[in-house]
Amino acid sequence: MEINFCGRRALVTGAGKVGIGRETAKALRKTGAEVVALSRSYEDLESLARECPGVQTICVDLADWSATEKALSSIGPVDILVNNAAVAILQPFLAVTEEAFDRSFAVNVKAVLHVSQIVVHQMIERGVPGAIVNVSSQASQCALLDHSVYCSTKGALDMVTKVMALELGPKKIRVNSVNPTVVMTEMGRVGWSDPQKSKPMLNRIPLGRFAEVEDVVHSILFLLSDKSSMITGSCLPVDGGFLAC
Repeated sequence: MEINFCGRRALVTGAGKVGIGRETAKALRKTGAEVVALSRSYEDLESLARECPGVQTICVDLADWSATEKALSSIGPVDILVNNAAVAILQPFLAVTEEAFDRSFAVNVKAVLHVSQIVVHQMIERGVPGAIVNVSSQASQCALLDHSVYCSTKGALDMVTKVMALELGPKKIRVNSVNPTVVMTEMGRVGWSDPQKSKPMLNRIPLGRFAEVEDVVHSILFLLSDKSSMITGSCLPVDGGFLAC
């Protein structure tokens, strides 16, 4: 039986750029969901709307708490939420700046909490079950060079996911995360195309490859669907075995 989201309304953050969020929004639309795509780039949202007719769009910088509150105040009912928006500002530990730290936590952690609060409040008011997937990373559980802030944000996100699951479970709202390895988005291909950089990482992945975008999207769809109705509070590695070794 195919996964079907007919009759459900989904919100996907970070859905503008080519990558996990955009492909998740398109996949949800393809499986019958009404989709609201959020990005801070108007041009990216216009492109998505042309590529996937019927997708509604919201342009806002999630690091801005009040602007987010205003943008989502009249969003209407949401049944499923994908918190995908994130930034990756990589700096050596001794060179980490306050700006990079604050921006990273504002988008990668605080915005997830805020958007989820807004969505969950109306889920509870409507008395409906819901499903939330937070897009985390293998970096939440493994130290990586120059990733001190990014690893910290994703570690925090995993714990936010677990506490959300604990507190929202009685309301029939499930919350999980996906934790991918390097994903071959356009940016991923550029960043990891140098064999000197990619070989040590690939050597630590038993399946011997990085993740493709669809690997992550399929995992997100599963966790959002009724096929995972007994799964909540989980952090699902999509990493080819990286974290198992």
